[in-house]
Amino acid sequence: MEMRKIGLIGGMSFESSAVYYRMVNEAVRERLGALHSAEVLLHSVDFQKIVDLQKAGRWDDAAQRLSDVARGLKSAGAQCVLICTNTMHLIADQVQASVDVPLINIIDETAERLKAAGSRKPLLLATRYTMEHGFYAERMKRHGIELMVPDAEGRTLTHNVIFDELCAGKVLAASRRALVALIEKAKAEGADAVILGCTEICLILDSADLPLPGFDSTAIHAEAAVEFALGGEAVSCAA
Repeated sequence: MEMRKIGLIGGMSFESSAVYYRMVNEAVRERLGALHSAEVLLHSVDFQKIVDLQKAGRWDDAAQRLSDVARGLKSAGAQCVLICTNTMHLIADQVQASVDVPLINIIDETAERLKAAGSRKPLLLATRYTMEHGFYAERMKRHGIELMVPDAEGRTLTHNVIFDELCAGKVLAASRRALVALIEKAKAEGADAVILGCTEICLILDSADLPLPGFDSTAIHAEAAVEFALGGEAVSCAA
């Protein structure tokens, strides 16, 4: 069987990109057995430069940067592209427009899992950009899913745990307890699931051990890439 090459736009942060690499290869080995591993091309960017663009609101410049990376991966032989971060899906449409291979969209893939499980009102835990800019909620609405997000204090807490701790390789028990408390509060307010909507959150929360059913966007995205690589069609693209 000829395996398709997966192109990963990583480094945002490298902590979660390492998780992607492990998950993709573990899934291929599980599916094919023996010593099989994935055909993967990874371009890991300098995250600080991307964060500087985010903070300045220079999303068009960020889109140009990731589009350049996507084109490079495609030229190197990638047959699909993944942006290995939820936040940068804010500019996923621009990146998709820059290449003629599928960009597998993390939001669509997560929405399909939610729908299959019967969830229609999940809590989103993510960066401030993902929770507040509207692009994630708008795309989820296409699937009939209404997102909940924490209150302002909860959003600040979640954002800070991601950037100040997880992206720096720190996993703190106190932060885990604080995030679980946010999930418990959302459950009391009617949430029926929780989306781990930042690719680092799986480093601190186990989606199988939460007060609500958990949907790990990193694992879902990696599994979609493997499905495509092993002959399936891309469930989604950014168009």
